[in-house]
Amino acid sequence: MATSPFGASSTTDEVLAGVDLTDRTAVVTGASGGLGLETARALASRGATVVMAARDDGKLRAAVDGVGAQVPGAELDPVLLDLADLGSVRAAAEAVAARHPLVDLLVDNAGVMACPLGRTADGFELQFGTNHLGHFLFTTLLHDPLAAAAAEHGGARVVVLSSGGHRMGGIRWDDPNYERTDEYFNWDAYGQAKTANALFALELDRRWSPEGIQAYSVHPGMIITDLGRHLRAEDLEFMASVRRTDERSGGTGAISFKSVEEGAATTVWAATAAELVDHGGAYLEDCHVAEAVDDPAATHGVRSWARDPEAAARLWDLSERLVG
Repeated sequence: MATSPFGASSTTDEVLAGVDLTDRTAVVTGASGGLGLETARALASRGATVVMAARDDGKLRAAVDGVGAQVPGAELDPVLLDLADLGSVRAAAEAVAARHPLVDLLVDNAGVMACPLGRTADGFELQFGTNHLGHFLFTTLLHDPLAAAAAEHGGARVVVLSSGGHRMGGIRWDDPNYERTDEYFNWDAYGQAKTANALFALELDRRWSPEGIQAYSVHPGMIITDLGRHLRAEDLEFMASVRRTDERSGGTGAISFKSVEEGAATTVWAATAAELVDHGGAYLEDCHVAEAVDDPAATHGVRSWARDPEAAARLWDLSERLVG
């Protein structure tokens, strides 16, 4: 097990203290706000060139200006990316690869959470399509710049943001896009998408680690950001009921929120920590490798269905078919 001096309350700047990312290039999706913006700022503060990708041009430009003001001299490159539109994903990946032949770090951070049933531009269920399939295509299209950086600099990393929401359940293999059912529960769909994120990192590491590209999935914790913009009163009650179940099983039942700086800390730890070299594919939380926990009431650890290598390989094949 990888040991770490950091924990749930560690911040990005604490994790990156002493880390030198000069001459390294990082790509961060969802970089116009929340965890993505803080991740971009933190990596830029250690000398990395940061490609900031997001779908809203105005918010993205403001975010780039904000990071530039906080990190004078930062090398920042904005790229428009709408993960819910595979045409946009392909165009963004092409732009990144053309301008940055070496990509050392890719942080698949963007996402949507617990939204009502919706469809991407290509007809996929919105959460599965945005959180997983968009990132799957974007990442696989950046294989060559990642491999080039791994060869030139001794390694590259992909960090995929999952969530404790993966505990809601696994992949709906017969109907992942909710095309043959009238029963749609937004939290189940979110759980599927977050399980997919963890399985994607697991299989990516298996396939690409021989080339020096390692992958990790991350649970950042509970943070108040724009990610929760779709939450309704019944969603907050559902979250509270989960905590009450945890309390009855011996947990605290309390919702502990992190600051954005604390929430992004595990992401930058995953991207840079030397102690993780022997833990490719791992699911990380609170700046450590999470333990396997299948207690349905537990609100920590990683469930077995998100660590299943056969499911990870099956999801990769399914994703390739879906994105064409």
